[in-house]
Amino acid sequence: MNLKPPIPRPGEGKRGPQGHLGYLLRQASVALRAAMDAALSEMGVTTPQFSVLTMIAAYPGVSGADLARLTFLTPQTINVIVRNLERDGAIEKTAHATHGRILRLHATARGQALLKRCRGRVAEVETELAGLLGSDEERLVRRWLSAVAEKLADGR
Repeated sequence: MNLKPPIPRPGEGKRGPQGHLGYLLRQASVALRAAMDAALSEMGVTTPQFSVLTMIAAYPGVSGADLARLTFLTPQTINVIVRNLERDGAIEKTAHATHGRILRLHATARGQALLKRCRGRVAEVETELAGLLGSDEERLVRRWLSAVAEKLADGR
């Protein structure tokens, strides 16, 4: 005889609309990560690698420290990812013009091509997400998520 109450599925009980907002954000984040991991897996790219490559392409010359802040990863994790992406020819490092110890990161042509293929896979996941909303709702959610990050980053 099972005396434990059943754990609700996502969308039910406290895992649904009546749940705590922070928990619901975390639940959605974990679900998104799993979907992205699955979409990128056959390309041999992890979600953190995709995030790092995306930010390097978006901000050419970014430093490892700035990259850690942009991707919400630890400097140690960034070092491993950068080393692997460099080994695979997706990125290259150059020394900062005046601060030789600071390394600037750039996506190579190979990295840009890989990123393009990865973006196609991730776009499928994002299309699924956007399909849950109308365009006005999507704009509202985007603004709200940005405002949440901005507000909470200010240290309140």
